[in-house]
Amino acid sequence: MAEITYICKRTVVSTKPTQPGKYHSFSVLDHLMEKNHIRIVYYCKSWGEKEAGEITVSLRESISEMLTHFPKVTGRLIRNEKGNWMIKCNDAGVRMVEARAKGSVEDWLKIVDREKELKLVYWEDMIHKPYFWSTFYVQITEFEEGGVAIGLSCFHLLADPICATMFLKAWADKTLGQKMVSPPFFHPLPPRRPINKTSNHKPYADLINHYKFSIENSIPLLDANHTHTTITLSFSDHMVQACMDMVQPTSAPNKPNRPSSPFEALAGLLWICISKVKGLRNGLVNMSLCLDQRKVLGLDKGFFGNCMVCNKVHSNGLEEHNLSQATKVIGEALEKMDNEGIMDLIEWLKHNDSYSHPLMNNCDLICASLETAEPYSVDFVGGFEPIRVSYYVEPTIGIGQVLIFRAPSYDGPLGRVVMVTLPKDEIVKLCEDELILHLSPRILMGVARNHA
Repeated sequence: MAEITYICKRTVVSTKPTQPGKYHSFSVLDHLMEKNHIRIVYYCKSWGEKEAGEITVSLRESISEMLTHFPKVTGRLIRNEKGNWMIKCNDAGVRMVEARAKGSVEDWLKIVDREKELKLVYWEDMIHKPYFWSTFYVQITEFEEGGVAIGLSCFHLLADPICATMFLKAWADKTLGQKMVSPPFFHPLPPRRPINKTSNHKPYADLINHYKFSIENSIPLLDANHTHTTITLSFSDHMVQACMDMVQPTSAPNKPNRPSSPFEALAGLLWICISKVKGLRNGLVNMSLCLDQRKVLGLDKGFFGNCMVCNKVHSNGLEEHNLSQATKVIGEALEKMDNEGIMDLIEWLKHNDSYSHPLMNNCDLICASLETAEPYSVDFVGGFEPIRVSYYVEPTIGIGQVLIFRAPSYDGPLGRVVMVTLPKDEIVKLCEDELILHLSPRILMGVARNHA
């Protein structure tokens, strides 16, 4: 078993100072994530013959260059006149933890579980003095027999998982001496399009009501149940295609059905399986879908801020554990998340924003698509994609969480990785579900490998 030794924690600052007097405010979508944080772990091969600590030094130098483009990340939190958080861009830097681990990265991946993996991505809760607290942490763990783990954790108020991946991509580009492919853009959420400003416009009530219910029925963080664990499943191209074929209902020759996307098919599969695991014989557990809305809102891919929106899936009237019907209503919920509906939500949130923001996303099973993140395009080594990537959106309480993102290139264009976080006793049952066994995904992390 690999043993981790923590060497030091230091502050890393940008190579060029930020212009004095700069501040960044947060959007209403940012405010909603104030009680959450994100953790990401990248596993990479070693690059060349390196002495112990050389990789860490190289990464420390490249992140300093990269941080010049992220003044929001190196700043510190202060309160504005309304009592909401804002960032003072003062070049205070990010915290970096340096560590060593015995064995190789390949050996580690054979025995890793959620508890072990989170030791590779340092996080520190804000306690008393926010002005001295770093909103971003990175951890570099070099394995004695080859390989490195790069961990990133950040305050969800500043960034969603798409932004966090963008940050890592920019760091990787600088490490290889390349130009940043996706530089960050720091600007507010867009206003409603003038053409859509009509006097008789009726807001999209379902989306607004979902957020209103989530805010009013939020579980206090102190009541969070810490018995959850995580399993990582790898679905290859042919497995995802088989799942898409399974969910496709029979249609009339003159009216073909719209084919389901990989996300819709896998979300439907996990919705059915998790409902069975939780003992529901009639109906399905409450589920919300969470997707990146940058494209819908006409934002650049480099928009740095929270832009993921959740929408509830309505399961009323569905036949018991019918996979085709479950996937169909998921597709219908996604189609309703258009520009006008999202803008209705943003405007409602602006009129109902408050000083105190509850813990979000804890009433339903959360199924999030991280497909726009493209984690395996982050190349720290040069010509080699990461061995493995893991995402966590913390804390996970309530029913559970499903994160779906693109798999490594060798798994094909449809290949997907699915990370499922549930109470511990439900994870093993999930692996034994007949639908999961039929598709037979590889278990990358979580339980004994012979369960699926």
